[in-house]
This record gives sequence, C-alpha cells and structure tokens, in this order.
Amino acid sequence: MTDKNLVWYASFGSNINADRFLCYIQGGKPELSNDTERGCRDATLPRNEKPFIMNHPVFFAKEAARWNGGGVAFIDPDRYSEQKTYSNMYLVTREQFQDIVAQENKLDSFEMDFEEVMEKRSKKVQDSWYGNILYLGDEDGHPVFTFTTPVPISPEEVKKPSVEYLSTIIGGLKKGVDLNEEQIVEYFMEVPGVKGEFTEKELRAVVEKV
Repeated sequence: MTDKNLVWYASFGSNINADRFLCYIQGGKPELSNDTERGCRDATLPRNEKPFIMNHPVFFAKEAARWNGGGVAFIDPDRYSEQKTYSNMYLVTREQFQDIVAQENKLDSFEMDFEEVMEKRSKKVQDSWYGNILYLGDEDGHPVFTFTTPVPISPEEVKKPSVEYLSTIIGGLKKGVDLNEEQIVEYFMEVPGVKGEFTEKELRAVVEKV
C-alpha cells in the first residue's frame, strides 16, 4: 500500500547535490554556500533518492547572495517534449516538502494544498523566486513536485552562475545522476547563463575539479 504522505521533491539546481540538499532536511551550512539552513521540523532522511528527467528547459538567472552574486537555476514552467533537464529527486513527507519550499523562499512557514496543485499541474503560491509549485507526474506511486519562478524571466535577467554554485550542481550530476565529465560539459554548454559565458575549456576545468 502506498504511503499517501510521501512525495518526491525533484531538484534541478544545487539541491541535485544530496550533501547540499540534506542541509534543508537536517540544517547546517552547505559547502561553498554563504548561508546556513535551519532544516525541517522532521529531520528524518529521505526514504529514497533517484535520478529524474524533466521536460522543462533549465537556465541560470538573477543574482543570489548565498552563491556569491551569481545566477541560480530555474526551469521554464512550460513543458517541451524534446527538452531534457537532469534532476535528482528525494522521497520526503509532505511536511518536509513544505519546509523545503519555506526555506527556499525565505519564509518562516509554508502550507499548500497538494491535491489542488496536482489537479492544476502548477500553482503560484508565493510571489518569490521559487513561488511556483509544479506537479510533474508520478513515480513509483508517489507524486513528483518541484518549484520554480512564477513569472517569466526576461533575457536581461539571465546570469552567469558562480563557480561555487555550478560546482555544487556538477557534484550532484556526477554522484546522483551518474553523468560522466564529457556528458556534463555537453549538457551545460547549451544552458542559458553558461552558454556564451564559459568557454568549453573553462567549463571543462570546473567539471574536472569537482
């Protein structure tokens, strides 16, 4: 019997790196980040973890102080069947997912109607960077959720990510998604915010150091 209280949280940004993500569960300061996270009310580790492919384009935009002023990852809320964005997802409780959303959006607390989001496929719940909750379908009997921007990002807001932020994602792509270095370079060379901002040689040097 499926536990209806469990959901998948699918990450496409720094949380794709399990070491960084667990600071949202247990609290603590992620390596390379400038912020300390408070953690969830329930610090139980995820029940499961697995790679996941999103059919939503990923890009880097805005300026995040916690990542040295560089751009951070967002996905387009619209789905495109030919698009492939790598993700790592974690099986957590509904309460934990709400606490993760709260921390990502710098809120003291947060509650959402999961069934409503599943019915509508997406719902703006907060006027903030990651205030748009997306329902991405089901995996192993549990719904898959993520969050992204509630408003379109203008081309002027696209921003090169810091090496620290990009390195955190690369670590997750290596360990969680099991991509090799060549696949990671090929993947990022087409991502807005990296494309045209890093040469292939510069990007390869970052990838090799992680």
